[in-house]
Amino acid sequence: MEGMKTIPLETLRINLSRELSNLSESIEVTKRKKPIAYITKELMKAEIKPRIDFEGRTKLETVIPLSTPYLVFLDPSDICNANCQWCPTGSKEALKYKKPQLMDFDLYQKIIDDLSSMPEPIKTLRLYKDGEPLLHPKFPEMVLYAKESGRFGQVDTTTNGSLLRPTLNIQIIKAGLDKMFVSVPTEYSPAYVKNVKHFYDNSRDKCQVYVKTIGDDMTEGTKVKFMKDFGDISDRIFIEHLSPCWPEFDVKGVQKEIGIYGQEIKEVQVCSYLFYSLSINSDGTVSACFLDWKHSMLLGDLKKESFKSIWNGKLLRDYRIMHLTKARSLLRMCGVCQQLAYGACDDIDAYAEEILGRME
Repeated sequence: MEGMKTIPLETLRINLSRELSNLSESIEVTKRKKPIAYITKELMKAEIKPRIDFEGRTKLETVIPLSTPYLVFLDPSDICNANCQWCPTGSKEALKYKKPQLMDFDLYQKIIDDLSSMPEPIKTLRLYKDGEPLLHPKFPEMVLYAKESGRFGQVDTTTNGSLLRPTLNIQIIKAGLDKMFVSVPTEYSPAYVKNVKHFYDNSRDKCQVYVKTIGDDMTEGTKVKFMKDFGDISDRIFIEHLSPCWPEFDVKGVQKEIGIYGQEIKEVQVCSYLFYSLSINSDGTVSACFLDWKHSMLLGDLKKESFKSIWNGKLLRDYRIMHLTKARSLLRMCGVCQQLAYGACDDIDAYAEEILGRME
């Protein structure tokens, strides 16, 4: 995705190298006490790299304001079959604020047609937001309909992987999905690995597979096992850290001194996401942020208005101006959001005044 200042890749490499070094010192992976050589890049197909690209990003300060967002989240399902306690949906906390549902397919087609009418093609359509996308029985058809429009640079999704099966795998691959992010649970079965492997083996030259897990509560042994199990059946692999990214949701066990990707924590005032992305909920409403799990940052409803009018509308403009004038603390959800410190890879704070001038 597109951005400005990036977190130095060398910092990520140093942090990951330190973790792998600690593992190799304390884990005997075979009875003959061989080192964990299979974790090294030379003996593993996957790159050890975060799911987000920190290199080669567009400098946002040179292109804002955009006529078309680079990234659109579109939620096929805000229902989830997992019980991750660090997630508002998995923990069931989100049920207090909204009724979970699958997106109506006719509405989905209307939205894709609407997005296709934007001035420029959208670089990434992400079929994911609050729930498990593969719970939608027409997920392959959703991918296909979007791909056939020819108006998206890539179509990707994030899944917990529990529903992957050979038949569904082939349907998704044939539909044309470009990238799948698999969030692997700490505990998984051999059958789970087998299904991920089937998807990987059948998606070569068609769909990239990025695998990650949350490592804060994992033992050194389970980290080694994760790398061994998935290192040869993914294009990219990484062990992330918990972060308090969800506004007004308490994520317990967060390491306060380290970010999602092992980077240093840095306070950022201006949210870059507001300038290059937008999120569509499963009911067709549009949220200003992909972390709006309460649906309290709604900008409009695609059942009644166009995506273009919402993207160029007053509500979103007001959000952006509040951030550019360093007043995001006055916004309820934005004021307590920690995503910028723990997970964002763009920092446009130094260009706030210049960008504000172009918006007037």
